[in-house]
Amino acid sequence: MAYASGTYALDVQHSFVGFSVRHAMVTKVHGRFEEFDATIEFDAENPANSSAVATIKANSINTDNEDRDNHLRTKDFFGAEEHPEITFKSTSIELHSDEKATVKGDLTINGVTKSVDLDVDLFGSAEDPWGQTRVGFEATTRIDRNDFGVEYNAPLKTGGVLIGNDVTLQIEGSAVKQ
Repeated sequence: MAYASGTYALDVQHSFVGFSVRHAMVTKVHGRFEEFDATIEFDAENPANSSAVATIKANSINTDNEDRDNHLRTKDFFGAEEHPEITFKSTSIELHSDEKATVKGDLTINGVTKSVDLDVDLFGSAEDPWGQTRVGFEATTRIDRNDFGVEYNAPLKTGGVLIGNDVTLQIEGSAVKQ
């Protein structure tokens, strides 16, 4: 399947940016961000010339628990007042096939920037009923939250800690050609 060159903007009404992390050693907590945007510049002739940038509003975190969300906005976690945005800027894009890609880039959380690799599954391209060209994808990566200065935790009486270090980040995207 061929993807058309151009600028694509993430359709936030049909996209999801979220995470999961181990909780109390026995389960996972899932969350999402309600405010985000991203732009992809895709070069079909030379995909290595492509790029992506994304911005997430840290205070838009939503785990369906208001007390937890308010705690996550504090300096214990995201420091949303001091660091209102989580950002990603690609440094390279490698298209492996029409269905697989790797996007390497710089992720900044809590004012700390680290290099990450996003594993991308491409779902194809289609023209929607309104004549817009859309591409669909899912991107995932795993980070150690301590690498980004997010070190808050609490011991459990039974051993272990309340919050795992490994966080899985997930983007389910629908991007529209501009």
